[in-house]
Amino acid sequence: MVNNLPFEQVAQDNKIVRTFNQDVDDDELKWHQDLKDRWVTILQSEDWEFQIDNELPNKINVGDKIFIRKFAWHRVIKGKGDLVVSIEEH
Repeated sequence: MVNNLPFEQVAQDNKIVRTFNQDVDDDELKWHQDLKDRWVTILQSEDWEFQIDNELPNKINVGDKIFIRKFAWHRVIKGKGDLVVSIEEH
């Protein structure tokens, strides 16, 4: 983990590829906000879910693209295996 964050990440082109390991503790996947708008593309996921504040969680699948507005409260909910996402900030 980097800086006590529940993921590892690498920069690729103009994107960030972030991996949440299958062994991450559920308690580390906290509600949070981002400082910029983001497009998140799901590269690997099995039964992981994504939730925006005041909405029900949605299962995320490989190929899904999720737009997250800056300052929107959100979180991921652990599934099986690793979760790998590509992030573009705007």
